[in-house]
Amino acid sequence: MKRLVLALAIVGASLSVSADASPSHAQAKKKASGDLSTIVTNAVSGGSAAGMIIELYEISGAKPRKITQVSTGEDGRADLISSGPLPLGKYELRFQVGDYFRKQSVGASDPALLDFVPVRFSITDPAGHYHVPLTCTPSSYTTYRGS
Repeated sequence: MKRLVLALAIVGASLSVSADASPSHAQAKKKASGDLSTIVTNAVSGGSAAGMIIELYEISGAKPRKITQVSTGEDGRADLISSGPLPLGKYELRFQVGDYFRKQSVGASDPALLDFVPVRFSITDPAGHYHVPLTCTPSSYTTYRGS
C-alpha cells in the first residue's frame, strides 16, 4: 500500500510541475530563432545517405546566391541554418544525388539520370522550423515538409 501511495504522489507531483511549468528563456529563444535542416535516406540500401553533398541557394533575386554547402552526417542529417532568425524568401536545396550514388557504386549511370535534385521552397516564418527530408535512388526521389 505504501508503494502505491508513493507512486501516486510522484505522478501527482510530476503532473502538477508540468502543468505549471513554463518554457525557460533558453527554450523560448531557441524556438524563436528558426532553423533549416534535412535528412536524406538512401532508398536502395534502406539506410541513411551519409556523405551526400547538399547546397543551399537563395533564389529570391535575379541570380541564385549560394549560401552554404554541407555534407550529411552518418545519420543522413544536415543542419543548413542552425540559428535564425531565418531570412524570408525563396530557396533551393541541391542534393548531389548523382555523385553520391557513383561513390556508392550503386546503379548510377555516367552521366547520371539525376545529377542533382533541386527542391525549391519558401521561408515565410523567420522563427519557423523547416525540415526538408529527401528519399532517393539513382533514378527517383521524393520529398515533403518534415517536422
